[in-house]
Amino acid sequence: MTRRSRGREVALQVLYQVEQNAHVPIPEVRQFIQRRLLADRKLCEFTEGLIAGVKEHQARIDALISEAADNWRLDRMAAIDRNILRLGAYEIMFCPEVPARVAINEALELAKRYSTAQSSRFVNGILDRLLQLRMTSAQPAGDPDSTPADPGTESIPTDANPPDTEASPDETPSE
Repeated sequence: MTRRSRGREVALQVLYQVEQNAHVPIPEVRQFIQRRLLADRKLCEFTEGLIAGVKEHQARIDALISEAADNWRLDRMAAIDRNILRLGAYEIMFCPEVPARVAINEALELAKRYSTAQSSRFVNGILDRLLQLRMTSAQPAGDPDSTPADPGTESIPTDANPPDTEASPDETPSE
């Protein structure tokens, strides 16, 4: 597991924990992150950036997931799947430095590890549909012959800037 994969895993754990108990004190959340990531400053910052980004854009992310999830209401999804989708959708929609396929693959790995056997297919289907919606909305109006940019390089403007880039040369597998 790469360092950033580990950061995403801890971000998922925090998002799930906070959804289940909204009154968790922020110092306890930070302490949890510090312990789980062995106080690796850059990795803690990356993880906290993911959590903050998901929370900041949660209303928009939830609306996009609902649009992409035909016949599925967000509140009827398993809580862990809902948070995996939020994390993946955040990276796809608001983190231009993360290739969309990397965000989807990372979400699939989280689904395989933390949810049911069918969840990775469910997560893949929704995130892939979300990616298609993003690519369709990025196509210039009035130009039906134009093709959308490569999903790994296309970006949607945002104020959220999680630290680091996806393929950091100092990133090494852990555990």
